[in-house]
Amino acid sequence: MGRVRMTARRVGLRLAAACGIGLGLAAGQASAASSAQPGQTVGLPAGAPLPIGLTFIDTSSFGSRDIRPRSTDSNVNLPSFIWATPWSIAEGRLQFVVLQPITASSTRGAAYQSGFGQTLLAAQVAWKLGRDLNVSYLLGAYLPSDTRIVIQNPVLHQRFAVTYNGGGWNLTANILYGTLLDTTSPSGTFYPDFLNLDLTATKKFGKWEVGPVAFGSTDLPTRNPTYRRQGQFAVGGLVGYNFGPVNLQAYVTRDVVQRNYGGLETRGWLRLIVPIVPIATEPAAEAPRPLVRRF
Repeated sequence: MGRVRMTARRVGLRLAAACGIGLGLAAGQASAASSAQPGQTVGLPAGAPLPIGLTFIDTSSFGSRDIRPRSTDSNVNLPSFIWATPWSIAEGRLQFVVLQPITASSTRGAAYQSGFGQTLLAAQVAWKLGRDLNVSYLLGAYLPSDTRIVIQNPVLHQRFAVTYNGGGWNLTANILYGTLLDTTSPSGTFYPDFLNLDLTATKKFGKWEVGPVAFGSTDLPTRNPTYRRQGQFAVGGLVGYNFGPVNLQAYVTRDVVQRNYGGLETRGWLRLIVPIVPIATEPAAEAPRPLVRRF
């Protein structure tokens, strides 16, 4: 019975690592990953304010990690709603974000397991600085979860993004930082803080968009001497097409280095961007009245 429990724990550990969501062992050999899936904001101009209105963004990905003799495969689906409000804070547009991850994984060829990840609730302020340069700051939290294959504890989440979007370019760097409010789960699992970096350098040609992308992730240093920190860096390419108003993006990434994941991962991504509420427009300027002379 004890051997079965240990095997179940190891399966859960591999599942979380493959999905980019955190889990670890109660003692000794611990392993985890970030609440925010590495690479999830690649291709988005995260530093720029969105047009006023409600937008639905669904980013889905399937990855296979080279773990012998059988790979670990995972699907992560990230449906989200972003409300770009007409309100401003310090001349930056106020935006609200709700995201609900859904994950499924097959560990070393075993039957798939699935479940809901941590819900993200966040507010973001995005500024236009001029000369096509934009920056944004997001503050939110990943809520506690009862799903044992994901991080169960609340996570304070921050994002710092800068975007250049002149001349059809999308040059974006987005830093995603997570702080665990409690580093130990109810079952004794240890969770580290994490840091991700998503990079985009795409160019639009009419309705098409192409360019290289990359992302990296790392667990931050801890005081737990037995914890094995995870990290990775992946590169790839993106192709997008604007159907007007629906925008579709696809990209493929491949790890070039990894630490304590058990193998390199190849992942395919598909994103759908849909404005679902008519976008508000600025009121048109009043036409000048004709000058009437009286004689």
